[in-house]
Amino acid sequence: MKVVICGAGQVGSAIAAYLSEEGNNVSLIDQDPALIAEVNENLDVTGIVGHASNPDVLKQAGTADAEMLIAATYADEVNMVACQVAHSLFKVPMKIARVRDHSYLNPHWAALYSRDHMPIDVVISPELEVAKSIANRIRVPGAFNIIPMADGMVQMLSVICKPNCPLVNTPLKHLTSLFPDLTLEIVAIVRGHERIIPTQEDELVTGDEVYFVTSTEHLSRAMSAFGYDDQQTRRVLIVGAGKIGTRLAQDIFGTMKDISVRMIEADIVKARQASEALTGVTVVHGDGLNKEILEEVSVGTTEAVIAVMNHDESNILVSMLAKQHGCERAITLINNHSFTPLVTSLGVDAVVNPRAITVSTILQHVRRGRIKAAHSLRDGFAEILEMEALDTSAIVNTPLKEIKKPPNMIIGLIVRGEKIVTPKPNTVIKPDDRVIILAAHDQVKKVEQMFSVRPEYF
Repeated sequence: MKVVICGAGQVGSAIAAYLSEEGNNVSLIDQDPALIAEVNENLDVTGIVGHASNPDVLKQAGTADAEMLIAATYADEVNMVACQVAHSLFKVPMKIARVRDHSYLNPHWAALYSRDHMPIDVVISPELEVAKSIANRIRVPGAFNIIPMADGMVQMLSVICKPNCPLVNTPLKHLTSLFPDLTLEIVAIVRGHERIIPTQEDELVTGDEVYFVTSTEHLSRAMSAFGYDDQQTRRVLIVGAGKIGTRLAQDIFGTMKDISVRMIEADIVKARQASEALTGVTVVHGDGLNKEILEEVSVGTTEAVIAVMNHDESNILVSMLAKQHGCERAITLINNHSFTPLVTSLGVDAVVNPRAITVSTILQHVRRGRIKAAHSLRDGFAEILEMEALDTSAIVNTPLKEIKKPPNMIIGLIVRGEKIVTPKPNTVIKPDDRVIILAAHDQVKKVEQMFSVRPEYF
């Protein structure tokens, strides 16, 4: 597949790395010669210095032959115009734009992106996606990460194994006997700098970040199996009234009626704007690192503090202070992914990385064929996929124990109509099943082939 990516920042370069590693023909455009030089040195892509919406630059990047254009520069207007040029001059079938200004995202102006006006097939807002991700974590206390799948019937979660975790030092093969009626499959483990796609002989240790899939119906029991019996969140404190904080407050107040929300913002202008925009939310002007301010908002009786300021270090410090004051959970926004292992060791309960969320969101629309959803895990070491089985797929109508699966691939759960099936050696995947799979990034193409190619072509 030929793909043109506009913007060689963290998101654009990460997507370029994904796609180029899979053998796609990728061109990456950016105005910064230093970024393009770095891209040309480290990635198997064609880096081009130039303005991303310039027709001559897009032509040089091979847009006339592209199947997809992903516009992820820092300027909304450049992203939108790049999509328009790609459509009008080069007839690119699929156009994805990152758009951050909320005015462009107002549902009242949704017709703007129709094919008769500015034909953008997918509009992605990092702030909206990050707010949604944080809101999901609030709904499930103890979850380090949570991703709904299969129309909400299945949840993919990650948790940190604490010393009280009942599953520590237990081979995974014993999970079924320990919890015979629980729909749960462990699919990945992050242990320090080590990324593990586990076998049945592997064991969990304290400090592991464990990724698992479970049915939504068994979500509470699954969390209890890992030692998380936390009470439902009732009081939330948001530190930072930027785009993410404001959107998050709106989401919580609008969809979780039993949760009260307070907010701290150091900038007086932002604090006033948030106070005017957020009916029912208490906004306090002050520094979230100030002890008196934290006491004023009763941080000690707050179940969850969410630090979403513009600086990673400030977010980390606020989270640590809140925990010291007695707050039960701290959720921290971090842009520098190298901080994540440090933060979890300091007692922060959940980390949110905007780049990783944006990349994962874009990846869902890049994946095609029988892949209904795709989510990148922890800097791309693996992907959690929702696949649809066809009656002609190589994987159907054969017991799983007889299927030659790619290495580093785990079948998590199978969704069959309204039923959730836990895979066993004799389980047979049937046509129209939706299968939740974890696969190492370099095995995704092979997984896709298993679901899309007739057996005689294998």
